[in-house]
Amino acid sequence: MAEELIINSTASKKERYEELLPQIEGLVMGEDDLTANLANIAAALKYGMDFFWVGFYLVKGDELVLGPFQGPIACTRIRKGKGVCGSTWERKETILVPNVDEFPGHIACSSESKSEIVLPALRNNEVFLILDIDSDKLNDFDSTDQQYLTQLMSIIESML
Repeated sequence: MAEELIINSTASKKERYEELLPQIEGLVMGEDDLTANLANIAAALKYGMDFFWVGFYLVKGDELVLGPFQGPIACTRIRKGKGVCGSTWERKETILVPNVDEFPGHIACSSESKSEIVLPALRNNEVFLILDIDSDKLNDFDSTDQQYLTQLMSIIESML
């Protein structure tokens, strides 16, 4: 298990992901507790990529319930189809939002959040949890984020 992340803060976004993902994989390898792994992944993403907010919501019955996260306090429960997270759950697909104020039904857990990317993790073709990442800058996420975060979701799905 790694005890610290080694990330070149002056590297490009692509290079930081390429440094970070193998370290996350090493961090969770051999640990079978999902909560511990999600907590470490959230911390690694927050500090490795300098995101405003990073967290997981787990499907529990008919709601997404807040799981491990890093950043300001967050919404605790989200219904299916509500906001970006609930829409990701309903659609079973990644949603990238350049400006959260323009997303119909956006749930503002923090007024500082300006853009967002949300990705689902599937188990038996059903959404088991989602990864929610917020930025305090408009249009902060792009295809590079989607590509590498999708790779991360494959790592997470292998733990489920």
